[in-house]
Amino acid sequence: MSDHNDIVELKEDISTSPLYSEDLAPVPPKGRTWNKWNLAAIWVGMAVCIPTYLLASYMIKTGLNWYEALIIIGLANLIITIPMVLNGHAGVKYGIPFPVIGRAAFGIRGVHIASVARGIIACGWFGVQTWIGGLAIYAIFNAITGTPETMGLSFGKFAGFAVFWLINIYFIWKGTESIKWLETYSAPILIVMGLVLIGWGYREAGGFSIVLKQGEQLKKTAAVLEEKDHQLFLKLNPLDDKVGRPKADEYLMTTGDYKGDWKPFTSKYINISEYVDIDAIKNGNQTVNVRFRRAAEGDKFYQSSIATASFKKQKESLKSKVWKYLIWLTAMVGFWATMSISIADITRYAASQKDQVIGQFIGLPGTMMLYSFVGIFVTSAAIINFDDILIAADAPWDPVSLLSRFQNPVVVIVAQLFMLIATLSTNIAANVIAPANAFSNLVPRKISFRMGGVITGIIGILIAPWWLLDKISGFLIFVSGLLGPVLGILITDYFLVRKKQLNLAELYKMGGLYSYGETGFNTAAVISLIIGVASALVGYWVPELNFLYSLSWFTGFFISSLIYYILMKSK
Repeated sequence: MSDHNDIVELKEDISTSPLYSEDLAPVPPKGRTWNKWNLAAIWVGMAVCIPTYLLASYMIKTGLNWYEALIIIGLANLIITIPMVLNGHAGVKYGIPFPVIGRAAFGIRGVHIASVARGIIACGWFGVQTWIGGLAIYAIFNAITGTPETMGLSFGKFAGFAVFWLINIYFIWKGTESIKWLETYSAPILIVMGLVLIGWGYREAGGFSIVLKQGEQLKKTAAVLEEKDHQLFLKLNPLDDKVGRPKADEYLMTTGDYKGDWKPFTSKYINISEYVDIDAIKNGNQTVNVRFRRAAEGDKFYQSSIATASFKKQKESLKSKVWKYLIWLTAMVGFWATMSISIADITRYAASQKDQVIGQFIGLPGTMMLYSFVGIFVTSAAIINFDDILIAADAPWDPVSLLSRFQNPVVVIVAQLFMLIATLSTNIAANVIAPANAFSNLVPRKISFRMGGVITGIIGILIAPWWLLDKISGFLIFVSGLLGPVLGILITDYFLVRKKQLNLAELYKMGGLYSYGETGFNTAAVISLIIGVASALVGYWVPELNFLYSLSWFTGFFISSLIYYILMKSK
């Protein structure tokens, strides 16, 4: 890729066009102030967030080892960085954001389908992240005043949400240079935070090898049923301490009408045939529940949450294991699916192609692996360091849950400040820039970047994230996985159809080269998008084609790319 000589400047005055505004105009060479370290920093700022910290936990809970989870996360982010860099090329060369670049492929009106869909998803994430940041402010207030936290919704939590919302709006109003400043200075702070957490785990547990060995326990199922010779056995799997002794002293089993007493934990295998109806267990009409406890001080005990026993899983075949890897790889690629579409919103400020390529490859895969490892390592250390964590299901994967275990108010305040910085830097870069540009592109002469950012903030309130936090997160990840077709069309159009050549002035003209007649829609792009999304979704309803749905991002990306290329070449 070439450098500064690859930058194309706008030579024609099109400032009177209704498709033109100062915010959507090409960034002139003197405005290209972001070098590779600024771009790497913005990725550190975006990638260091609670969802990244939690990624490995989702995989480990399905039976993967911690190192398998880490390899999948690293590979997925290397994969997504490639189209991220490819789609960022036009941003550097022409200095224009995604909604303007998208006019070439989708048409001056058709681009709204892709850009607004991407923008609405970002608004959802903005609301979720702003609520999380508000909870950190609420926790800081409680630590300073000594006020106990209340369960459920409260005035204090809404006040924290409002304060954090206003902080976000401040950076939106100040513009892209303030965002660059925020990301550049928050990146080293966030890296230090990760290293401090690793240092805590290392010091408290007594070494890296001990912690990582203990990490194997995170995939343990606390209670497992095994049938042998028409007898049913209960296998108990509480966590072990660092010398290999069970952390639980006693267990309590309940099933059907039977409620047992606390019994000493002397054997991992217990014959429970006299208490259960094996057929009822198999049919799901009866469950076996187990609770563990450990003596604390005096008459006090540490108790685990209730673990429902499940039948021992058959050894996975190589085929099923590889399939599990592919499904998780798709999910991890989909994690940044929306950002890969709108990356030109950021790369348009890059000084050169070299800066955007190096900056993104330094910033994205490395940060995702580092912070996923921080989540794995710190959680593994926690199951050693905290005596009251008796089963893997109670491991404090959520950093908020982990921080709540520290009683020192200074530690809580400093840790929550870090959480605030992490959430703010992610929110601004990943969830504000794209929707602000998308909404601005709807009516460029009337909606500025600032106004688009405020609209994003308002929608973030209207989704009521305090009610929909868990539900909307799953929905947003699902929808993100269906945006592969948009990226496939953009990259195919720019590299294969147009050979990286765009007419910059025509992108801003009504009735110009990219108007595609009076409609403003490129039918080839719309058809390719519909078929790409449909091909991914069909597997949801047709079991024989489930692999298309499971690999939705890849399915949509490649099918839409191929169909778009064929349709454009046949014109």
